[in-house]
Amino acid sequence: MAGMIKDAFLHELLGRMSVEEKAGQLNLLTGAMDATGMKHSDDLEAKIRAGHCGAVLNVYTPAATRALQELALASPLQIPLIFGYDVIHGQRTIYPIPLGLSCSWNQDLMQRCAQMAAVESAADGLHWVYSPMVDISQDPRWGRVAEGAGEDPWLGAQIAAAMVRGYQGNDLADPASVLACVKHFALYGAPMGGRDYHTVDMSRRAMEETYFPPYRAAIDAGARTVMTAFNDIDGIPASANRWLLTELLRGQWGFQGWIVTDYTAVTEMKNHGTAATDSDAARQSLDAGVDMDMVSEAFLAGLPGLVESGAVSETQIDAAVLRVLGTKWDLGLFRDPLARCNHESAIHPSPENRKLAREAARESMVLLKNKGGLLPLSKHQNIALIGPLADSRRDMLGCWIAAGDEALAASPLDGFREMAEVVHAKGCGISEGNEDLLADAVREASQADVVVLVLGECWQMSGEAASRTDIRLPQCQRELAKHILETGKPCVLVTMSGRPLELAWEDSQFPAILQAWALGTEGGHALAEVIFGDAAPVGKLTMGFPRRVGQLPMTYREKPTGRPFDAAVQYSSKYLDAPNDALYPFGHGLTYGEFRHGAVTIDSPEMQPGGTVTVFTEVTNLSTHAATETLQL
Repeated sequence: MAGMIKDAFLHELLGRMSVEEKAGQLNLLTGAMDATGMKHSDDLEAKIRAGHCGAVLNVYTPAATRALQELALASPLQIPLIFGYDVIHGQRTIYPIPLGLSCSWNQDLMQRCAQMAAVESAADGLHWVYSPMVDISQDPRWGRVAEGAGEDPWLGAQIAAAMVRGYQGNDLADPASVLACVKHFALYGAPMGGRDYHTVDMSRRAMEETYFPPYRAAIDAGARTVMTAFNDIDGIPASANRWLLTELLRGQWGFQGWIVTDYTAVTEMKNHGTAATDSDAARQSLDAGVDMDMVSEAFLAGLPGLVESGAVSETQIDAAVLRVLGTKWDLGLFRDPLARCNHESAIHPSPENRKLAREAARESMVLLKNKGGLLPLSKHQNIALIGPLADSRRDMLGCWIAAGDEALAASPLDGFREMAEVVHAKGCGISEGNEDLLADAVREASQADVVVLVLGECWQMSGEAASRTDIRLPQCQRELAKHILETGKPCVLVTMSGRPLELAWEDSQFPAILQAWALGTEGGHALAEVIFGDAAPVGKLTMGFPRRVGQLPMTYREKPTGRPFDAAVQYSSKYLDAPNDALYPFGHGLTYGEFRHGAVTIDSPEMQPGGTVTVFTEVTNLSTHAATETLQL
């Protein structure tokens, strides 16, 4: 009965809509509270009043969304808006970047973080988050590896499903749930040379085996929206690729939701060389299966004329509009369009959410090296905390921080000072040296019992449009490291970044290295807890760290080839100047103490199609530290 009522309402509404109003429902415009692309939407309010806008991004807070929603409710058809935003790793409370969080291997934790983000997003007037990003990548030169779950399709699929469940919950009409948007469909994580927006060229087998599983898992988990990728596939841009969007996604995978492009991707088809005009691009995109055009306004401007000329049928547009309107119904917007706009936004992260963010930060760190058991440190030593990231709250949050406030975040120095007496020196900038800062850092290190050196990337060095050919630490930071090591004091290296770095020199020089990513709002506190042993590191890498950038792209899942690696055979697959393997491979991660893994047995020597086998092993913690071990088969 409920389904019949919904269908009757939507079809009656559709019957009253002009072609222009239908195109308006497929038009996603941007507000000015954030800038996530190169084009700004002109006359936003006027278009909303006219019914020429179906959704808005980059507007949040109950007050701001309510003001625009009331404009929509004053339009001729009174169709409410959907508000979306790039909530990648939290809205107000920022948890670790997704690549870092994936290193916890804790799917329950990831689902709870997504649920926390959903609650805060909905409280900020939002209905829709552009997450999870499930693109598999084997190349850390690509800056957007920060937003994904690394190189493995199986783990990536488990994480994708957990994030969708966390965002959407059990009922979209629940005012604490939001729509998930799976991105970027498809293959966006494999651009040539690791360069953002670049072309992708791969076999169908590689698509199926490596890149498609996380997208498919997110769809199977119930994701209601999918975002197209910027890249082409088999020479056809994803936003115009009918095989990808209609035959595969809707046909083979049974996707019932709606498809939105990425920012201005429709009109960018002219740059691809596959569309002559904006109108031509709109026709190709709608034919391929796209339902909503993000910011380019090609649908709004072009669809009425395309219908009039017969190039596009109104039936095609109706199908897309019904998918969008049906989602608005399921969100409860036709019943109460102001449901998420009637309360004050939780600007300050709640104690409960901060607690969860700290838990997530603790589990995201990966202990790469700990020679001689230098870590954990005693709180009763003279400690020098040095480095350009040692007192940076903003860089602790990383890229894509939505409405997160750096003033509410904890830097490493904030966390250390709550647990021990420390002295602090910056040493250098992120990319610029300074002789006075360097001298100050060397002096403080010389007087300390132990040094903790916090180096890495600032937040602008990873994320979208942040590809790098050189993923070593910046030169000035390497110089700082050399001078600190020359003091002869024991030194722990903490690396913060949005990607795996090339750390071959650092591995040869430092006894202990802790990869801390960008840990979020509670990162400084969590870092101190791990450094001082109040918590043991549990993270294991989901993306390998190369020995040299020339190895990239690389993966632990490489095929043997007809001439597999053999150090003793000249004509085998290898480099002349470096080993084949990663410096720190997928799955690597130490803890305090030692585990012993017993013999591995299975309950059956054969596995039938569709069947299972159970694998057994005994794990013993040989240390006095309580610790968690993630087993990988």
